[in-house]
Amino acid sequence: MKLLTILILVVFSFQNATYSQEETENELEIFLIDAFCKPDSNRILIITYYSSFPVKSKVILENRYEFEVSNELTELHKIRIDLSDLDFEDKQVEFVVKSVDSLGNKFTSEIFDFDLPYEPNIKGGSNIFTLCLFGGAVFLLPNPGLVVQNNKAEWSLTKEIPLLAFRKGYNYASSYVSFELSYFNNFENKFNYRLGYKKIWEVKSIEFISAGLSGFTNFKNESGLSPEVTIGLFKLFESFTIYTRYRYNYIFESDYGKHEFYLGFYSGFFTIYL
Repeated sequence: MKLLTILILVVFSFQNATYSQEETENELEIFLIDAFCKPDSNRILIITYYSSFPVKSKVILENRYEFEVSNELTELHKIRIDLSDLDFEDKQVEFVVKSVDSLGNKFTSEIFDFDLPYEPNIKGGSNIFTLCLFGGAVFLLPNPGLVVQNNKAEWSLTKEIPLLAFRKGYNYASSYVSFELSYFNNFENKFNYRLGYKKIWEVKSIEFISAGLSGFTNFKNESGLSPEVTIGLFKLFESFTIYTRYRYNYIFESDYGKHEFYLGFYSGFFTIYL
């Protein structure tokens, strides 16, 4: 009997050790089942998800509101949240799931989102108004640059306006379409108008790297294509990103082109997200 008891304890300990090792080595996966507001009560949010192994978990909405979902180890997680007293800036609300396993390992899920079935209420109007004024002022500022053509270098100004942005990544749109107006000092053709597409990849050590292609014209005697590379350097006031950009302007039916170097601001302040 004593031998049988010892064997059972050994097997049980081995299983626990195996499970603990797997739990440590495997990255937690969160499988979202539902995230929606009930039709009969559009202020009640229901979130349901599975975890790839038992964990305790909580959800965090817009990096501001935190709610405990499971205070015991489980694989099935469900919560109802009353949104009546919560303020959001957009109808599309983002959230993450934070979890901890039996060994104390912590995990953060990818970003999920849901749509509010009502218009969000934004409090703190004076602050929002100030932010809009500041954002509008920065948004309208032209970006200084250097343009080089036929070994001639001059200063330039350009203003990029992101028009349409496509599906958000973590902090930025995954891509966007923009309109630009450029002014070249002491050049015969002083103005360029361009429409372009930019793809963004977020990078941990900086903000992002972007590649783009645009078409341009001065509506007189120059038109062409412009490939470009942009590096997002750092954020300013959490709303604007300082970037540096290189662009080459290939001019149709010409044996020369323009090299452009810019330092500018990026913001999706007035951008339409699709």
